[in-house]
Amino acid sequence: MADVLQRLSTLTLSVKHLSRLPPLADLVLPSLPSPSQTVAASQVPSLFREPYVLSGYRPTRQDWRCYLLSLFQRHNESLNVWTHLLAAAVLLFRWWANVGALGYAADAASLPLMLFLLSSFTYLCLSVTAHLLQSHSERAHYFFFFLDYVGVAQYQYGCSLGHYFYSSEPAWRERVGPLFLPGAAFLGWLSCAGCCFAKSRYRRPYPPRRKICQLIPTSLAYLLDISPVAHRLLTVPWTDDPSLLFHTLQVACFLLSALFFSCPIPERFFPGRCDFIGQGHQIFHVFLSLCTVFQLEALFGDYARRRDAVVEVFGEQQLWWACVFFPLLFICCVLTALFTMRHVGKKLQGKQEQGKCS
Repeated sequence: MADVLQRLSTLTLSVKHLSRLPPLADLVLPSLPSPSQTVAASQVPSLFREPYVLSGYRPTRQDWRCYLLSLFQRHNESLNVWTHLLAAAVLLFRWWANVGALGYAADAASLPLMLFLLSSFTYLCLSVTAHLLQSHSERAHYFFFFLDYVGVAQYQYGCSLGHYFYSSEPAWRERVGPLFLPGAAFLGWLSCAGCCFAKSRYRRPYPPRRKICQLIPTSLAYLLDISPVAHRLLTVPWTDDPSLLFHTLQVACFLLSALFFSCPIPERFFPGRCDFIGQGHQIFHVFLSLCTVFQLEALFGDYARRRDAVVEVFGEQQLWWACVFFPLLFICCVLTALFTMRHVGKKLQGKQEQGKCS
């Protein structure tokens, strides 16, 4: 009996010692600020501040896991992350649901469709990464948004592949055909380079020429990429082609997304009231996601009707050569982003050294 009581006493002491240890979650995960502990704009460097967004910022210089796990917290980037994350999931689901119905096969005729899906998924995932992790530091901010611009360039060229091989009409190809894909690849790279330059060159408050550096290359790229669709919308009877409804919706959503990307509305009229929900950039993400989903549905329809004639019309060799531009564009854009990042890194290092001297 005495032995049993002694063992119970020892067990009680052990439990007391264990109760003093930190919880298992604190040992495994970093301490995360609660939604109420996000900080005001004045508490983060100017690089991270958005016009008319006064609160909801995540503190900088936290453990990387803090930003990864902030996926499940409320802050002013939450909707920017979740809109594109959900869009990526929708794309994968729609692809899985349509593979059997389309009779998809890994051949030359289906390669542009596959690359369009890959480019869409790439830009969505890189956007999610940028908005989720950019608050860590100024270096991380530049690095992840430069990668975001790489994803946008890939998406632009992925769109051009789908539109050229599945959505274009013979009359349009006679006028633009040979120059279209090389021009789309070049403008995709120029779009990436222009955005990287504008991001690295200008500081807040941003001058109007920053938007010009971003919007002119991307606008030119879009006008070229959408030209086969625009020609088709203007020349083909809508009653004969159900895909035209989805093409119309993708154009409308893109134009609305461009409006909200260019103008800080509605937060401009309600400073501080759109910090968590309702920012123009969040609305831009919603419309761009819808644009991509409608675009995929349109290309599914076009591919289903034209897949048997794609190789006959364009030739297998042209299909493969057109798709070669896809990895080449990716390499050029990554090199451009890394070159710009190197320049930014030197500036940030000089800024740090100057701060130590002062």
